[in-house]
This record gives sequence, structure tokens and C-alpha cells, in this order.
Amino acid sequence: MITDIIAKLPMRQKELTLNFYKKLGFIVFGNEFDNYLMLQRDNLQLHFFEFKNLVPDENYGQIYIRTTSIENLYNTFIENKVPIHPNGHLTEKVWGQKEFSILDPDSNLITFGETLN
Repeated sequence: MITDIIAKLPMRQKELTLNFYKKLGFIVFGNEFDNYLMLQRDNLQLHFFEFKNLVPDENYGQIYIRTTSIENLYNTFIENKVPIHPNGHLTEKVWGQKEFSILDPDSNLITFGETLN
């Protein structure tokens, strides 16, 4: 039986990644490893593997995170000075989602979405 899916994204520097995701409300989950980072917020886990030679402009890592309080999340990120992607401000999409996007320090695209009723 499949119970969860956990994204694994590349990171160049563990401390830089950790500090960025702390601003998003994530905390360290599990054991500490030199070249690997596990973070959690609510019921969501994200894992990061070290990729020192990653070129951020060539990174196509992406994840989509569903939420039930998109406007609160967006406003919290704005208050915490989390940069919103220039093409990813909070918008209602024709496919029935309200979404916004950010880029982490390694150019992993993180899109947050809530289903419109």
C-alpha cells in the first residue's frame, strides 16, 4: 500500500537551504546527515540531497504543494520577506486553483495551490 510521496530536491549548501525553508515554517525532521536534509511542516516532508555542482539556472526541480489556506500562507511569506516568483503572484487559474510560486536558493520551483470552490 502506498501511503506518502516525499519530494527529493537538489541543494548546493545545506545551511542556506535550511535557513530559507525555516522562513517558510519548516523544521528539521529525523536524523542529521552531512549531505542530506529532511524538513517537515504540518504533514509534509521535503528531502534535499547535496549537489555542490548544481547550476541554479539549469535546475528544473519543481514541486506542487496543496494547501487549504493559500491567502494566509501567501501573506505570511510576504511578511517574512520570502521572494515571490516574478511570474507567480497569487492568482486564480482557469483550471480551478488559486496559486503562487517561489524559487528556493537553488532555483527549485515551489508552487502552492488551493482548490477553488
